[in-house]
Amino acid sequence: MTILAISGLIRPMLEHRLPEGLEVRWFMTHEEAMEAVAEAEIGWFDMNDQQAMAETLRAAKKLKWLNSIYAGLDFLPMDVLIERGITVTNGAGINAITIAEYVVMGMLNIAKGYREVVRAQDRHEWLLDSPGKRELAGSKALLLGYGAIGKLIEPRLAAFDVEVSVVRRSPGPNTLGPDDWRARLGEFDWIILAVPATPETESMIGATELAAMKSDAVIVNIARGSVIDQPALVEALEKKTIGAAFLDVTSPEPLPADHPLWALDNAHISMHLSGRAQSKMFLRSGDRFLDNLGKYLRGEPVAPVFDPRLGY
Repeated sequence: MTILAISGLIRPMLEHRLPEGLEVRWFMTHEEAMEAVAEAEIGWFDMNDQQAMAETLRAAKKLKWLNSIYAGLDFLPMDVLIERGITVTNGAGINAITIAEYVVMGMLNIAKGYREVVRAQDRHEWLLDSPGKRELAGSKALLLGYGAIGKLIEPRLAAFDVEVSVVRRSPGPNTLGPDDWRARLGEFDWIILAVPATPETESMIGATELAAMKSDAVIVNIARGSVIDQPALVEALEKKTIGAAFLDVTSPEPLPADHPLWALDNAHISMHLSGRAQSKMFLRSGDRFLDNLGKYLRGEPVAPVFDPRLGY
């Protein structure tokens, strides 16, 4: 009999829809999870505590398939996944719609100075002029990362008449290769980061890249905080050598209360809320898991598969 270890948080959505002939071990605490996964072949044990999740994986010595709602799984021990040959399906694309919408929101917020409008309302002050006068129409955006999220960002910006150039290995219209984009940074009004967190992308935006940008360029990061050299970004924002940054992600998270980014008027911090700005995450994840479960039990390939060797 196939044994599944699944978080009890998803139980109300899944239990009545699971196929017969499975032994499901539900758990609510880390301690219960450590016991539940000991014999499990299939596991879905997402937790807010990433260290606890990693410990649970190490304890799941018979695991063959790990499912997760997380798209980025860089906090898990990649060596364990590789050594045991565990198939991993992640949450790539589950939150893509809301994150793509968040990118547009962040860009419009900065373009129109809307944060200052909200602050004026809090002061009961009637503004006589707009604090932001930029238009998205006619501007140019560089999109680094063309996965599930990037593929949704591009058409949404195209609808605003933004000219989008995509960085990817495959050639195509409005496409720059991995070795070409740095030389073209000075052409873009918006630099959008939607790449996975890997050794290759760590600090891919550093002091050199920041210095090459336009003086009013805006960085939008919905990837991971690690893809930007954060001290270099703080310096660029303080000196106003770039226009602004919309940061859904930072390093570390949560950002310490005394971190200089909080106090910068040209830094907009959205506290990694982009993927949570919707109510369908668990529904989509549950539907995908059940679809994959059927495929797994029939011996068919599951998707999307996370490659621990690549980190995405």
